[in-house]
Amino acid sequence: DAQVVVSQFGSMDGSRPGNLALFDLESEKVEIAFEGGSAGAERAQQAEQAPGWGDPNCPGPPTEKFSPHGIDLADLPGLGLRLLVVNHGSREAVEFFAVEQKGGEVELNWRGCAPAPEEAFLNDVVNLPGGGFLVTQMMPRGEATWGILKAALGFDTGHVYQWESGQGFAIAEGTRAPFPNGIELSEDGRFIYLNVYSGGEVRKIDRQKGEVLATVAVASPDNVTWGRDGRLLVASHRGGLFDQLACMGLEAGACGMEFAVVAVEPGKMQAETLLNHAGAPMGAGTVILDVGDGEFLIGSFAADRMLRVRLAR
Repeated sequence: DAQVVVSQFGSMDGSRPGNLALFDLESEKVEIAFEGGSAGAERAQQAEQAPGWGDPNCPGPPTEKFSPHGIDLADLPGLGLRLLVVNHGSREAVEFFAVEQKGGEVELNWRGCAPAPEEAFLNDVVNLPGGGFLVTQMMPRGEATWGILKAALGFDTGHVYQWESGQGFAIAEGTRAPFPNGIELSEDGRFIYLNVYSGGEVRKIDRQKGEVLATVAVASPDNVTWGRDGRLLVASHRGGLFDQLACMGLEAGACGMEFAVVAVEPGKMQAETLLNHAGAPMGAGTVILDVGDGEFLIGSFAADRMLRVRLAR
């Protein structure tokens, strides 16, 4: 059966834990696959500082405060299926998991981490073909209110970090922007597609030259994934600040904030809206996953559910 890895977000400041789960497309059952603390430590199968599995200075498996945010899964030469997870709980870090099948069951086994720079406040992550990764920094840690205000006024508040084994974190050239959010990469690793949330655009960046090659307007672009037709699928927030604040204070159920699903053609950087939705059964769409046969899963940053929809393209 096909399964989808789901990041069940805790909180941005790490005050509320979350977990990683597996969603079965056929049965629609959700099973927790990894949570921090003693259970997570028992499942940790840390490699002997093998390249591609984190920093040698990683202090150990996530604690019970583990709070996952952005995730990315890739099949890498010599490493197999590697899942990267942004974690805000007890430490700001990118966690490394091996996705393995044992006895017909899928397991997420923690293998290491890359502790972020002290001032970092991370969001989304993407694997690099050679074993490193790129991760977005929204704004400096401890500057949430001021950072959001600066970003809204158009000032650059964040950037993309590049991490390589043995080299650590470095700011990727040409990636400074007002509140960088979701990130994707071309298959050959040459182009970055960066969602600039407060700038209302998706940027195409040449990694070698450190230059912005093109942009396309998308209102408040949150996360981005590749669709099976070769286009980028962007979750676009259409609600205002008060709608977002209400969603963040949600205790149960689902927030109804308006959102859109936008497809971006990566060559010409042209956008097409595939869906606009607000209200029940779920709003505040944060990520879209193309699961095939015209069907899509849509996750929310404020809900206890996902949407499963068919979209005409």
